[in-house]
Amino acid sequence: MDIFQTCHLINENLQQQNEVEARNNLIQLLDYHKSNEIPYSPLVNSLIRQTGLFPYLQLQSCNWQDRFAHEAFKVRVSETEEKTLHREQSLLLKKLVDGESLAVSAPTSFGKSFVIDSFISIKKPRKVVILVPTIALTDETRRRLYKKFANSYKIITTTEVGFNEDDYCIFVFPQERAISYISKINEIDILVIDEFYKASSKYDKERSPSLIKAIIKLGKVAKQKYFLAPNITTIKDNIFTKDMEFLSMLDFHTVYLEKHELYKEINGDEILKSEKLLDIVRGSEAKSLIYAASYTQIEKVGLLFIERLPHLDLKLLNEFGQWLIENYDTNWQLVNLIIRGVGIHNGRMHRSLSQIQVKLFEEVSGITNMISTSSIIEGVNTSAENVIIWRNRKGGRGNAYLDDFTYKNIIGRGGRMFKHFVGKIFLLEAPPADDTTQLSIDFPDDILGDIDETIYQDSLNTEQIDKIITFKKEMAALLGEDCFKRLLKDGAFQQSSYEFIRQIARDMKNNPNEWKGFSFLNSEDTNNWDHYLYKVLRLIPGNWEVEYSKFVSFIKILSNNWTKSIPQLLEEL
Repeated sequence: MDIFQTCHLINENLQQQNEVEARNNLIQLLDYHKSNEIPYSPLVNSLIRQTGLFPYLQLQSCNWQDRFAHEAFKVRVSETEEKTLHREQSLLLKKLVDGESLAVSAPTSFGKSFVIDSFISIKKPRKVVILVPTIALTDETRRRLYKKFANSYKIITTTEVGFNEDDYCIFVFPQERAISYISKINEIDILVIDEFYKASSKYDKERSPSLIKAIIKLGKVAKQKYFLAPNITTIKDNIFTKDMEFLSMLDFHTVYLEKHELYKEINGDEILKSEKLLDIVRGSEAKSLIYAASYTQIEKVGLLFIERLPHLDLKLLNEFGQWLIENYDTNWQLVNLIIRGVGIHNGRMHRSLSQIQVKLFEEVSGITNMISTSSIIEGVNTSAENVIIWRNRKGGRGNAYLDDFTYKNIIGRGGRMFKHFVGKIFLLEAPPADDTTQLSIDFPDDILGDIDETIYQDSLNTEQIDKIITFKKEMAALLGEDCFKRLLKDGAFQQSSYEFIRQIARDMKNNPNEWKGFSFLNSEDTNNWDHYLYKVLRLIPGNWEVEYSKFVSFIKILSNNWTKSIPQLLEEL
């Protein structure tokens, strides 16, 4: 690469106000400097400043303007640490400090968490609520915040932890857990919703009702709101973001994605596809995320790696492999993958195992390749130099093709600030067509029973309002009006579906003796459990994805998990 010529090209793009192209060229230039251990010249630093990437400045070769910019955009991100923000991070922080409510769409590598941490450091809000989509992200967020704010804040992630009104608290919950706290928090200084696109049933049919319920309830007592999502172009008018400014910062990238369209050469040949995958992982020491879409495809890629990749004989991996043998099973596929530097990440994995593997993935002498479903973009904030699209389908039933939104979320895991300027994207199957994403958030019928129809009448249709009124009348008749109001106020209805709640109330009223025996589930004699476990299963038929007898056996055996090891439980199962 000709450094001066590239600088000339970047400068021309800046003069023509083509900042996106200028920034992409600059990031590739910085990657060249890093790969060849070349210090930045004053000219390169000047271009970094002009494109707003202030954290990348090398101060030893900066002129006074560049040094001033680096210092001017420096903020406190914890009680003891300061960092320089890039231009768009600083814009968001200024708006938040000024008290504005924001809905923000930005790339995965944008550094959104720094903005939250900086806001807490500067404004010192008394009550902060952060909703994340999964328990795994709850744990990860808690660890990050604990390191920074443990001396001045209670970091609360479970509903059992108490607090006083005067306490400084940061609550970090998945949306289902947050509902239990609705009646306990009277005032919120800022409500943060991470991955707020999941409020749309289009992107998360199962979780959207509980997330919308949490947004409605917590939003009532929140002075300020900050919603975050990737790859959203526009938001359709809705009650949930009505008073918030929407900022799309999708063009502001801090890393460059270099795409390799190998699918054109593969042309559907599965054998050639496997060879290309092996060539990528063998030909580089870089970390690789391999998106395989489904459990079946994870197993297929795993078998390929077991057959074709060598045992690495690394201390960390050998010890973890031996631990898996002792505590799980010597024949488990993961054991044979780990010793080859390969991990697995999916929704079925024990959360502790997923966390250990992610930790090993971030170690230099740990896991090199991680085979994953979409859980890697939902359950953890990690990235890699390489992202490999092995399968261009979604997981779950039907295995529909990837849409552009999900595809961009996956490839957005390529590259990371200060670690990999360039993320290499290897496409072994064709990507979806490039598209824009308008987020549409509607009231789901499932939560109508917990909604005040007078407050939200402008966002509800006539049929929905009638359903709410009918539900409340029937529930008041079944439970008593005072009892029903108290249960609503206390957030007692954890299940979002109002039809399901009504079904239980009717059954309790009509068959009271059937419900008295539920105390048997507290008995240590699991033989007394069958009738009541089957009753629970039949309340939500068709949602368990397994024969009822197997599920009941599983629950009864799992109840011994305090006294028996995992291998013993697996043997019983």
